[in-house]
Amino acid sequence: MDDRTERLRKIKDEIIGAKNSPLYGYRTQNKYFPVIGEGSHHAKIMFIGEAPGKTEAETGRPFCGAAGRVLDELLESINLNRKEVYITNIVKDRPPMNRDPLPKEINFYAPFLDRQIEIIKPKVIAALGRFSMAYIMEKFGLKSELESISKIHGRIFAAIAPYGEIKIIPLYHPAVAVYGTSKEILKKDFKILKKFAD
Repeated sequence: MDDRTERLRKIKDEIIGAKNSPLYGYRTQNKYFPVIGEGSHHAKIMFIGEAPGKTEAETGRPFCGAAGRVLDELLESINLNRKEVYITNIVKDRPPMNRDPLPKEINFYAPFLDRQIEIIKPKVIAALGRFSMAYIMEKFGLKSELESISKIHGRIFAAIAPYGEIKIIPLYHPAVAVYGTSKEILKKDFKILKKFAD
């Protein structure tokens, strides 16, 4: 087992045992799993969503419900295998009623995400949805570039990570295609990722 796998497993164990998490009670009460992330530990592209939905919390896997099917289709559209990328969320437990994550929940889980990024060292972070976009752009010193997702989706922002150069690409969350926003917009945005996949 390589060092990355070991370090990512440590994060998983910490999250499972995090009784001080604002969502721990809700998780245990519903017999949900935390959703840590999955994919290649050497991925060039890392997808970061907001928080798990019901299907995700029932299985412990990110993006395995309706939004996940859209994500799989989008990955397929650029010939990218799900196993080659890494997929996770900022918040690792499901918020009640699929509501938006609260600031205190983002603050609690974000350090785990920061460690995942440092371990995997992606070249590209695709931020899925506005919460992920806002957190990632602020983290990488791009706060001044931050606008609504409808204005900056599909744009490439250059930033510096502790391990070198990185590209940040805000994208609509795949759930928007489930609820009506044109899948074509998402497909077009995904084409931008293709050049980073080789």
